[in-house]
Amino acid sequence: MRPATFWRACCYPWTVADSGKYRVFAVAALVFASALVGCRKQEQEVVGVAANAAHSAQQVATHAALSAEKHAQQAQAAAAESASERDALEHIPLPTKSLYVNVHEPADWKNPFITVDADRIDLRVIQADANPSTIGQGSMLRLEAARRQELQLRPADLPKALIALPDGAWRYGRVVAVAESPDARAKDRPAIRRGVEAVIQKLNDMGVVVEEWPAR
Repeated sequence: MRPATFWRACCYPWTVADSGKYRVFAVAALVFASALVGCRKQEQEVVGVAANAAHSAQQVATHAALSAEKHAQQAQAAAAESASERDALEHIPLPTKSLYVNVHEPADWKNPFITVDADRIDLRVIQADANPSTIGQGSMLRLEAARRQELQLRPADLPKALIALPDGAWRYGRVVAVAESPDARAKDRPAIRRGVEAVIQKLNDMGVVVEEWPAR
């Protein structure tokens, strides 16, 4: 072996070709490591998305359960309130239709009369005449107008107002008249109609018979 060849073999045990192979292996290993890191990162992202989705689903389910429980409690409270209001008027007898079947004018109606407006309820009440005698009845000394009361109420206050009425205000029995306000603007009519329906539903829940004016 020539001296130059010997020293090259001693000082450079890997040839250029061997060095190229190792570089290829190194690059391949780096690519593989990068791919592995990328896969792990994607896997972590997928796991994170799944965890977030599961958490969101749990929150939705919890919110739905709480909302359902709240609605159930509200319905139970409303039912209990209606039962209490019904009991408060139980002592008023059922209406006798023959007493008012021929009443066709609102001014002649002796029981509570409810007029529904866009933003309020008007309750007209005629108190019973405290004088049992028929002498002078309807005269200037015993005017019915003096016993007439007009109350403006919020819809939510109607049950309490009816419960507070004296028994003498229920001359026909447990029945009230309900009408839409005749002076309402045309654009308010839909809202007033909804208000009338809500009032009728509430009165029915209280066990009160409703006569709607004019008859529908």
